[in-house]
Amino acid sequence: MKNLRQVKSTHNIQGGENVNLADVIMNGRKVSFEKRLSYFEQFLGRLSGNQQPLYFRSILSAADREVQILTHDGRPKKMLMFGSNNYLGLANHPYVREKVKEAIDKYGVGIGGPPILNGYSKLMFELEERLSHLKDNESTLIFSSGYNANVGMVTGLCTPNDIIISDEYSHASFCDGVKMLRGNHYTFRHNQIQELEQLLKIHHTQVKGNIFVGVEGIYSMEGDLAPLDKIVPLCRAYKAILLLDDAHATGVIGSKGGGAHDHFNLSPDTDIILGTFSKTFAVNGGFISASEPVIRYLRFMARSYMFSASLPPVTLAAVLAGLDVLEKEPQLRQQLQDNVQYVVGKLRKFGLVSEPDAAIVSLKIPKGKDIRKLAHEFHDAGIFLNAIEYPAVPKDRERFRISIMANHTKNDLNQLVRTVEEIWHKASKIDDYENCNIC
Repeated sequence: MKNLRQVKSTHNIQGGENVNLADVIMNGRKVSFEKRLSYFEQFLGRLSGNQQPLYFRSILSAADREVQILTHDGRPKKMLMFGSNNYLGLANHPYVREKVKEAIDKYGVGIGGPPILNGYSKLMFELEERLSHLKDNESTLIFSSGYNANVGMVTGLCTPNDIIISDEYSHASFCDGVKMLRGNHYTFRHNQIQELEQLLKIHHTQVKGNIFVGVEGIYSMEGDLAPLDKIVPLCRAYKAILLLDDAHATGVIGSKGGGAHDHFNLSPDTDIILGTFSKTFAVNGGFISASEPVIRYLRFMARSYMFSASLPPVTLAAVLAGLDVLEKEPQLRQQLQDNVQYVVGKLRKFGLVSEPDAAIVSLKIPKGKDIRKLAHEFHDAGIFLNAIEYPAVPKDRERFRISIMANHTKNDLNQLVRTVEEIWHKASKIDDYENCNIC
């Protein structure tokens, strides 16, 4: 049996999005505000080097499989979009656009208040009912962002007497909620169920309050699935409450697109499920689905819900329309999975970080190569994807994160593969990829 010190994680830079850039830059130094600004400017200078990072690229068109980007010299450039979480292509779906236009005509563009006062609209009530059905749960409440939903879930439900155990790759919004709570928090190595069980064994007889276990349905950096079929029974056995961030799984996996529980054919029971509208539904907002008592409690205890303005009617209408498409066009989910499998089959020999379970393909870079230079080559070739650089991940785990959409054509996917092959060949000077040292 490992002791507590060995089990408790001390990772700072992980393979996820939970890096604190200020900690990296300051490196423990306590200086004035002016000095902090100066250190940050120096950091940006070192980061840029001879080539600017490809952040904040301006998109000039509707979000779709092909977009127009404003280049550094002010000209529009057509690019194939492989960097968006618009997995089912709903951002520019004609049915969604039509329903949003109808909502504008009927409700206007905003509502101007929080749900508890004047911000609880008919559309919000309808959407909560639909999401509860999607998640096979009793009730749902809607937040103005996925970040607010995660922070509200942790700070609204947990107390400093509770213990929170989470996967080390948990999203920054979850970890920020834990920091705000200032509670007892332990992490286990990514998807290492034995470590999770050890922590549950250690704490379930000692905790003064409750144990909460935080995992994600699909992890955003690796694209891999949490083994929920093993985690849920563990939580039941140790009377722990599962907090599932299902952001990247909702609408993508499961028999009806219900997410991780749907995929594993599990009942949510006492589990608390979080989702966002910024992935499959391609807008903004977040939600939590759980039992009726839990949702009633959160409506008053989650400060990020109580003190945030409601989502505008146009956003609610877009998600409702997206749910319609999810039900009426199940072939979109199948097309997405077919596209993912096709790309994975073609790119596996170039070096995947892990085998993806959903729509995120994480591609290793050739050993010793400059990811910034490679990113610019993709950009110049008309392929928009996301370069995940240090300090978001350790230097030896930098990668390209490729997001696949249902409406990508076979030609789009082949163009992506051809571009990877050309760039990798140029970078590595090798032809036999099956036997190369980057595979």
